[in-house]
Amino acid sequence: MHTTINNLEHIKKKLVNYSKAKIIAVSKTFNQEHIVPLLEYGHKDFGENKVQEALQKWPSLKQKYNDINLHMIGKLQTNKVKFLFPYFDYMHSLDNMKLAEKISKEENKHNKKIKIFIQVNLGHEDQKNGVSIKELPTLYNYATKDLKLNIIGLMCIPPQSGLTSKYFNELKDLNNQLSLKELSMGMSNDYLEAANIGATYLRIGSSIFGNRF
Repeated sequence: MHTTINNLEHIKKKLVNYSKAKIIAVSKTFNQEHIVPLLEYGHKDFGENKVQEALQKWPSLKQKYNDINLHMIGKLQTNKVKFLFPYFDYMHSLDNMKLAEKISKEENKHNKKIKIFIQVNLGHEDQKNGVSIKELPTLYNYATKDLKLNIIGLMCIPPQSGLTSKYFNELKDLNNQLSLKELSMGMSNDYLEAANIGATYLRIGSSIFGNRF
């Protein structure tokens, strides 16, 4: 059995009590030969950080495996939004109105709705993307009411402070306040904590694919 499949199975066993948590296999920097075994095995959700890299790998794979979900989990510049279509099904990093407007325009142009998470900067970290907690309601209302975007949940990358559970609980509370059903949080080092707190999408890369190149 391929190493990536063994790794995925190992993670699934740990998550056996968390039926709501779906695993996004984050395949950034890994090529098709690493991805295909998981596709053949039947895994459905994959994540990429950069549009250009995704466009080198996924058009042919999506044609062959047409029931998979491709997730954009990295920061997206407005001039790259057009490349989300037609390959991506989910986006986890909406964090400003300008980006929301661009997504709306492209959705109308392509007649396709993408499932979107709003990224929240819980630790007020300058180096991280994400809307502030204070500005979240404004962005959410604008995106859903004015632009009719399909916002399905919130996403965070918590600060490396040792207080991961605190931030995950905070995001869950914000999600509940907006009556959103999906929750994108947890990566290779903290996915069990995230699942325990209620994450529905776990973004796991190195624990499946190994160390990045």
